[in-house]
Amino acid sequence: MTHDADPPIADELGEALNALPAESRTGARPTRVAEPALITFASTDEMVASLGANDEVVRILQKVYPKALLHVRGNELTVAGEAEHAGKALRVVHEARGLAAKGTRVNPQLVEQLVRMVNDQRPAAGAAADVFGLNILSGRGKSIRPKTVNQKSYVDAIDDHTIIFGIGPAGTGKTFLAMAKAVQALQAKEVSRIILTRPAVEAGEKLGFLPGTLTDKIDPYLRPLYDALHDMIDPETIPRLIAAGTIEVAPLAYMRGRTLNDAFIILDEAQNTTPEQMKMFLTRLGFGSKMVVTGDVTQVDLPGGTKSGLRVVTEILAGVDDIDFCQLGAEDVVRHRLVSDIVTAYETWSNRDGLRPERSDRQHRPARTAKAPDRRRAPQKSEE
Repeated sequence: MTHDADPPIADELGEALNALPAESRTGARPTRVAEPALITFASTDEMVASLGANDEVVRILQKVYPKALLHVRGNELTVAGEAEHAGKALRVVHEARGLAAKGTRVNPQLVEQLVRMVNDQRPAAGAAADVFGLNILSGRGKSIRPKTVNQKSYVDAIDDHTIIFGIGPAGTGKTFLAMAKAVQALQAKEVSRIILTRPAVEAGEKLGFLPGTLTDKIDPYLRPLYDALHDMIDPETIPRLIAAGTIEVAPLAYMRGRTLNDAFIILDEAQNTTPEQMKMFLTRLGFGSKMVVTGDVTQVDLPGGTKSGLRVVTEILAGVDDIDFCQLGAEDVVRHRLVSDIVTAYETWSNRDGLRPERSDRQHRPARTAKAPDRRRAPQKSEE
């Protein structure tokens, strides 16, 4: 079908607008209909970059804002319908277009974040490019940048404070973004070394005896940190940087007695520290250094009855100058979509009848003492 043979777009929109429910006829508050807004893209490439292949963004917005009417023809997009839904859909399209113009790939995950940002009315219009367009690190064919509003706030806090706590569930980018900022600081010569540490606590299962050197024994605990490093630095250079002491990956116990100057220090899995270990770590801070502490207080693997240092520190250091606490939630999960659904489901389950005690908060019942066998002899019958 040629462009000239298409029916006038005004007629199509008029029919669609007439199909909207007229609440005013039933005595309810009348629906406020927005004037149709026309967006013209300079080229097909710009349109595909902004709306995705096969107008994927339009289909998502039509589901999210069912009272809005989005119509694509050629290189033009018309947005009309109920005023609130149409206005929000229009803003999402404008934000996506601005991000695409700066080279950001517009995908369903990004659109979901834009929708959440628009629905929450934060930040101000036009700020999406500042949130999702911030490039922390580029290398190995990809860019590392915040993917949610809360992640952007977390990255800003790392820039603005000396000690930062990133607290949230798995998959929210707490450690990954912190490590990206550490590599960025090292490349900019803001620090002379990166120190990555985590407590050697098993996640429920027993690893048992591990053969080999001390490095071989602790390597399973530190492997997630190595994995993140490989995503940011050429794997061939990592052994050389470790050998030179520019990058140090070590268990938390190795921090005792040290003063860490001119370093970017990251403590991962901090929920598995005791209050004493947390204090020990924080007091290692030296001149010219920055600390980022990450953890998830819902995944504590400490023995029963042991308090989590990450929980305690939020009460002790709240309000202390130059220390910031950043909370991330299920809406910030950037792994597979199911991870966010799983986190939300567990939160709902935990809060159904009030917060359920976690393994670290449960007091073990005292072991029952076995009764000693009664060694008294039964009375013997007298022989007659």
